Amino acid sequence: MPKLINLTQESPWQEVVSTAKDWDQAGAATLLRMQYHLHVVRAFEEMVLELDGQGLIHGPAHSSVGQDGGAVACMSVLNSADAITGSHRGHHQFVAKCLRHVDMPDYDPRKGALPEAVKTLLYRSLAEILGLADGFCKGRGGSMHLRWEEAGALGTNAIVGGGVPLANGVAWAKKRRGQGAVAFTFFGDGAVNIGAVPESQNLAALWSLPICFFIENNQYAVSTTIEEETRETRLSSRGLAYAIPSYRVDGMDPMAVRVASQMAVDLMRAGKGPAIIEALVYRFFHHGGGLVGSAFGYRNKEEEANWRARDPLARIAKEMIDRKWLSRDEDAAMRANAQAAMREIAERLTEVAEGGKRRIVPSLWPKPEFRDQGLRGDLSEFAGQRFEELETASGKTAEVKFIDVVSTVMGRRMEQDERIFCMGEDIHKLKGGTNGATKGLAARFPDRIVPTPIAEQGFSGLCGGVAMEGTYRPVVELMYSDFSLVAADQLFNQIAKARHMFGGDTRMPLVLRTKCAIGTGYGSQHSMDPAGLYAMWPGWRIVAPSNPFDYVGLMNSALLCEDPVLVIEHVGLYNSTGMGPLEDFDYCIPLGKAKTVKTGGAFTVLTYLAMTPLAVQVANEMGVDAEIVDLRSLDRAGIDWDTIGASIRKTNNVVVLEQGPLTTPYGAMLADEIQRRFFDYLDQPVKRIHGGESSPSVSKVLERAAFVGAEEIRAGFAQMLADSGRGLSLVRAA
Repeated sequence: MPKLINLTQESPWQEVVSTAKDWDQAGAATLLRMQYHLHVVRAFEEMVLELDGQGLIHGPAHSSVGQDGGAVACMSVLNSADAITGSHRGHHQFVAKCLRHVDMPDYDPRKGALPEAVKTLLYRSLAEILGLADGFCKGRGGSMHLRWEEAGALGTNAIVGGGVPLANGVAWAKKRRGQGAVAFTFFGDGAVNIGAVPESQNLAALWSLPICFFIENNQYAVSTTIEEETRETRLSSRGLAYAIPSYRVDGMDPMAVRVASQMAVDLMRAGKGPAIIEALVYRFFHHGGGLVGSAFGYRNKEEEANWRARDPLARIAKEMIDRKWLSRDEDAAMRANAQAAMREIAERLTEVAEGGKRRIVPSLWPKPEFRDQGLRGDLSEFAGQRFEELETASGKTAEVKFIDVVSTVMGRRMEQDERIFCMGEDIHKLKGGTNGATKGLAARFPDRIVPTPIAEQGFSGLCGGVAMEGTYRPVVELMYSDFSLVAADQLFNQIAKARHMFGGDTRMPLVLRTKCAIGTGYGSQHSMDPAGLYAMWPGWRIVAPSNPFDYVGLMNSALLCEDPVLVIEHVGLYNSTGMGPLEDFDYCIPLGKAKTVKTGGAFTVLTYLAMTPLAVQVANEMGVDAEIVDLRSLDRAGIDWDTIGASIRKTNNVVVLEQGPLTTPYGAMLADEIQRRFFDYLDQPVKRIHGGESSPSVSKVLERAAFVGAEEIRAGFAQMLADSGRGLSLVRAA
């Protein structure tokens, strides 16, 4: 028989229960503030439900009535420097956090109307939920995307668990700043099982980040019960896997939540890393709207009545009244003041139209022309920068190895800008990662070359949160482009959309380095050209340098940009040599500027990355008078239509050349746009040279058949000549 040894967890897992002494120690002033804030939050949510019932909220209205006491209690131990992120059901967290920011200690909520600063907060919050221009996000965020940076409310999130990695990044930045601030990220029981959450918890524990993972366990993911979601329904148990101190509390007891939150804050401010709080709460209404859950059959009326009897609003009132710190009339006055303020705000935002039906005041809607404004920055950060091109470079240039300038320019920027750090898998060892891109940097900047576990969603999102926080400038390395799909929610739903979604003002200075490994034998899941994928998300800027000189200038521009920038590298170029700088690593190349690398008149070739030098080589070998344009910037905003258009007007024929497969292509988007912009100048439809339909295989023969090489370029150029009527006689044998 084996010997069995019971193992014990490394960190505490405790249930926190409040006592009468906790209520006594909190004191009348603290409880009055909590009750006042809770009345305001409750009145706000009730007005949201009223307007939703009248059809005035376009989209979902996820009410937090019933769960609001826990949020108010948690916020009572935070300040404006502390940060929160929330989920789709986040009105209560947002308003409670912002109340802490605008509240005036000398205001007595038992006497008189709400202060104007509070009314303004409630007005802007409700305006946002209604989708109006006066909202915090100018109407773009709505109910599920609320953000007010000054108050430390850094965004609620419609993707289940989507805000958790971002909050990790905020905590990472706050720890590095060393000012003692902390972060809380709120999510529900349904989010506990999504990959972003455990990845983030592991990173937070590994790096001792000052973040609390606050689980609002309302026991239903829409209508799916907690027992249908997981075998261990005590969700705070998840902390044991990562040695995170974890606390379970009755979320309907605001004092228990306050005590647990204070324990977590004390732990974090002492530099002891993250905490988990699981609060058992109950939403009084259905997942969305003002109907109760029993109306949909997944809850019963008795269950709902039992939970309503434990309303946190009534609990605080009782504890205060029993201690003679509050009268029933004073409590009623606070509720009446909050309700009156919400009625006043609703009357400012709505009006009675013909037929007696309520509607949004028409003048408050955003203007349609605001649709795309703030989708990306205006690049004003480049004012006064020095731009160079190889042919006119002011510094010395010579033949250099491509991979060497990758690490050299990053080292130069890290040396000059202490905000820059790099994060990714294996970047600290193997002589600079798997290809040498960070060679020597770990020794020079040991605390800024940050190796990670295999958790692309977790660390990509963390860096997104760091960028949004605004103090530091992250450089993310994804070892292979295909791994973007593992991190897709953070890269495309979060990082790409953040600036636009939150009103156009949220900067996202993040650089993502990744490589295209076509031709290396790594098969279908390590060989992707990411250009077509990222070009689908307009928040991303994309650069694809084809030579060492351009790499330095484009990387410098990427690191200066206030938008997220994808820098694509090609393994086929790493060990190649080309003209590059010897001493000057401080110049920029403009984002959105293509370059004609070979002039000609027969047809225009639009290409990028490793295809640029190969296209020049093939054209020279064939003696083809092709004009070859290196696109360099690939995102929609960065396509240089002036250079492209000038070439097309000269040649009247154009082919888009890319190495990758027909699927997830970049060329299809480019070809479509060219035909619409330059149809009158084209002698024939836009041609494309691309690989096969399938991804590259591991087999050397099948892999070579899948992507574009010199042979395919040669055939494509010959076909261009034939289809333009110039004939193959103009092609000199290679």
